[in-house]
Amino acid sequence: MMSATRTPFVLIPLVAALVAAPRAGAQEVVELTDRDERLEPAFEEVFRVGVLDGEDWEMFAMVRKVAFDAEGNLYVFDAGTDNVLRIVVFDRSGAFLREFGTSGEGPGEFKYPTSYGVMRDGTTVVRDLGHQSYHIFGPSGAFERLVRNRVGITQDSGGGVGVTTIATSTPIQVDPRGGAVYTWDAVSLNAPAGTSPHRAISRHSLDGEDVQTETVVEAWQPPRETAEDLITVSGNAPVVEGPGGQQASLGDLFKGLTRGLTRPPHFEPPLLMGLLPDGGIVYSDSSAYALKVAAPDDGSLSRTITRPIHPQPVTPRIEELARQRQEEAQAQVTQEFQSALGGLAGLTGIDFNTSTSGAGGAGGIVSGGALPGGGSLDGLSLSLGEETLYPVVPVIRELLTSWEGRIWVMRRGDEVFEDGPIDVVTADGEYVGTYRPGATEMPHAFGPDGLAAFIELDEFDVASVVVRRLPTEVR
Repeated sequence: MMSATRTPFVLIPLVAALVAAPRAGAQEVVELTDRDERLEPAFEEVFRVGVLDGEDWEMFAMVRKVAFDAEGNLYVFDAGTDNVLRIVVFDRSGAFLREFGTSGEGPGEFKYPTSYGVMRDGTTVVRDLGHQSYHIFGPSGAFERLVRNRVGITQDSGGGVGVTTIATSTPIQVDPRGGAVYTWDAVSLNAPAGTSPHRAISRHSLDGEDVQTETVVEAWQPPRETAEDLITVSGNAPVVEGPGGQQASLGDLFKGLTRGLTRPPHFEPPLLMGLLPDGGIVYSDSSAYALKVAAPDDGSLSRTITRPIHPQPVTPRIEELARQRQEEAQAQVTQEFQSALGGLAGLTGIDFNTSTSGAGGAGGIVSGGALPGGGSLDGLSLSLGEETLYPVVPVIRELLTSWEGRIWVMRRGDEVFEDGPIDVVTADGEYVGTYRPGATEMPHAFGPDGLAAFIELDEFDVASVVVRRLPTEVR
């Protein structure tokens, strides 16, 4: 069964002290009112795209992301099965302009696309783990170049036995000034007690042949009392021998892949971030209501915006809700694990299952199965480690920034897993107002002139994208 951190009464005051205080070098602390001023979602619908039955370009498989360019054109990143990705572009009235993107081995063809974005001039960026590169497409949708990014799915044929190394990919945010994208360590998977003093917000320059990366912000890393393994491996099933007679063990392979990775406690505050029009960064790295505004170039903290809204202690009832939620999510976790590993060299033939064991939701991910070329996985088992709980529930659930520099902040709901109110504030620390819970969803993308895009699903799970114009007061 999941267990809360063993010293909550010691950690809660410590966490509160850490997150409430501004970082060294902060120039200003702005405390907003604790009283919500209601905003009404008077959004004007501009157009919507996506239908159940129609032309090929208007039928979406799974909309992963949407974005705008400076002309108000809408880009829909539509992902199908087998790593198929296409980008469908509409003008600011909703008229179809073009689509591009195809799967394949060559430059401009996707092998394992994972994250995407659009520059304000219409340049499209697709990060591809299969190619270990960023694909760069011009405003017309024509492929221009690859920028090498040496992370992702790599193979080392040492001794003739295929070994696959897997790196995860986070979403990207495009620098409004162009020429670069940002990534951030939303949750650290490698932070046992006493290590990893920070989580990074990094800028990746795309101007050359290879990505040039620099850490712009070193955000706070919550301390962990214990180091819980992300994945536990038992057994040591062999694989087929290589040409030189060597034999690789999948058990040793998986142990190597997961060594040092720890499972983050449930409710551990994630690192959230957004970009301002001048390239400045807004981020939240704690359980408290604290928005940190950093300078564009060196990441120095210029302002902390707070509200006197406090984290909620984890109670036995919340612990039980978290346990139930974990059990319900087990099948999805297993499916994602299968999607990430299934079909990669050296790993085909693995039998994935969704069985769970124990009240804490620890469950088998892999067991049994035959290997290509002979051998089996009998005796090898991979399981998710048992989940622990952070002592408090964070105030902030989601953070976005608009083209005009407004910050949209979704708070937790009355129930810990529900969406709550949405605050709108400025980077200067001005409170604009709050949308009540359920009045509107957070936009999935902001655009120029108050445009905002929302991804919606109908009763048949058919995706459409609705573009609305926000009123002046919240732009």
